[in-house]
Amino acid sequence: MLTALAIQNFVLIDQLSLSVGEGLTALTGETGAGKSILLDALGLAAGGRAERAAIRAGAEQGAVTAAFEVGADHPVWTILEENALPAGEDQIILRRVQARDGRSRAFVNDQPVSVALLRRVGESLVEIHGQHDGRGFLSAATHRALLDEYGGLEADRAALARLWRDWRAAADELDARRRGRERALAEADYLRHVARELEELDPQADEEAALASRRAELMAAEKIAGDLAETVQLVSEDGLEGRLGAAARRLARAAGKLEGDDNPVSVAVERIETALSALMDARAAAEDAADRLGHDPEELDRVETRLFALRAAARKHGVAPDGLPAFREKVAAALADLDAGEAGFEALEKRARAAERAYFDAAKALSAARRAAAQRLDAAVAKELAPLKLGRATFATRIETDADRPGADGIDQVEFMIAANPGAPAGPLKTIASGGELSRFVLAMKAALAAKENRTVIIFDEVDAGVGGAVADAVGERLARLAAGAQVLVVTHSPQVAARARHHFRIEKIQGKDETRTLVEPVEGAARVEEIARMLSGARVTDAARAAARQLLAGAQAGAEGPAATKKSPKKRIAS
Repeated sequence: MLTALAIQNFVLIDQLSLSVGEGLTALTGETGAGKSILLDALGLAAGGRAERAAIRAGAEQGAVTAAFEVGADHPVWTILEENALPAGEDQIILRRVQARDGRSRAFVNDQPVSVALLRRVGESLVEIHGQHDGRGFLSAATHRALLDEYGGLEADRAALARLWRDWRAAADELDARRRGRERALAEADYLRHVARELEELDPQADEEAALASRRAELMAAEKIAGDLAETVQLVSEDGLEGRLGAAARRLARAAGKLEGDDNPVSVAVERIETALSALMDARAAAEDAADRLGHDPEELDRVETRLFALRAAARKHGVAPDGLPAFREKVAAALADLDAGEAGFEALEKRARAAERAYFDAAKALSAARRAAAQRLDAAVAKELAPLKLGRATFATRIETDADRPGADGIDQVEFMIAANPGAPAGPLKTIASGGELSRFVLAMKAALAAKENRTVIIFDEVDAGVGGAVADAVGERLARLAAGAQVLVVTHSPQVAARARHHFRIEKIQGKDETRTLVEPVEGAARVEEIARMLSGARVTDAARAAARQLLAGAQAGAEGPAATKKSPKKRIAS
């Protein structure tokens, strides 16, 4: 249970230390006094949303601390253990510090934690129902989750969600594979034609660059070979070499006609013969160079034909010439998928069918479990209606199962239906219930669900809105019975509800010259009679109202049930 709540610089509260007892606790006061501030502060300590405007004017930060006594079997201890948080013997302390600049710090047992973890711990301990929380019951979107919570089916629903994701993933993969397969089948003939062409062409890696280089060499060699052939022709016997030879022979005959060793014609003959020998060597070198270059016009034709074929194929298929080998492999892989992919496609189809079967088997099982839980919930709510002066109303959980509309939460649509009067057709809660009826239906639902929720503290903010008299007394009586199994705090304007409370606090707004503060004080004995009388009569409390208040309190105490009558009272000292 919540044992203590400490608030500092929160809205209109500067300092507050509140001790809370077991059973039902009522929080009363004038409208606008700040009763809901306590609940907002507790919500902040339990991980609720932080608002900058919640910091008290003139303060730089606010803080809220909530202490709980928790049984050894409560699931909150598992949360603490999973997150390596320190655990006291039987107490858990939640603390939230909110700065004016929006920064927020969270603590569990004085250990810094994330706000998300604080919220997880807080939600396992506290459940707060605000003035407008009944709207959640009006939305059919929440009814399936409420039914699952009542039936203890959350784990089954989570398992079904996993099966749904598995099935959808397999189905999406199968659809993508099927579309690819259909496209491939449509292109099969073309792919085979391309594969034959590329098989005949047989492109090799880096072949285009090598062919271009060889073509350049061969074209250069062709030009050089022509120059060498012309050179050989110029220096051959019919050219310069022949003329030098003829000149040498003619001078040799002339030299033979001269006598003496100092024959100038002989010197000329020697020089010509030396030049002729050098020219013959030059011709031989030119002929050797032509042979070594090995110009082959047929090779140039072959190289150019291959090069141009590669480039034409690359243009045709929209790839670079060097990309032809990879493109060839891609075409071959696509054909291989067509030829060998049938087995893989069939395996994927089998896996998708198995995932679909597993999902629908689990969905049908969950649907059956929901129907069984719905019968139990209907019976539990029905038991709550008569004590809340709704004995002539009926409540039913409508489940529509449609296997053609599956989802992560199953194949069921769930909606709570009521008939407010005998013989009247049942309709959705949102269209049939009046404001006062809705509050009581919410309370009936919460009473039915409370045993399943394992919350330490349940808080209601004006759950009795729109009702009065005997109906309000019935609401108070049901809250008191609910408080026998869980600590219940209620913000109320109803004297009938307040009279049923085991503990009673009055919230008052004090307006000074320079500031406004909210004060909280326990009321007992004569002070409590005075507060109940105020709630009965208004601003002017009469003796008749006091007498009615005493009678109301006496009747409530006489009707008290269960162990709540023997539980501890809160400490009476309250600091404002």
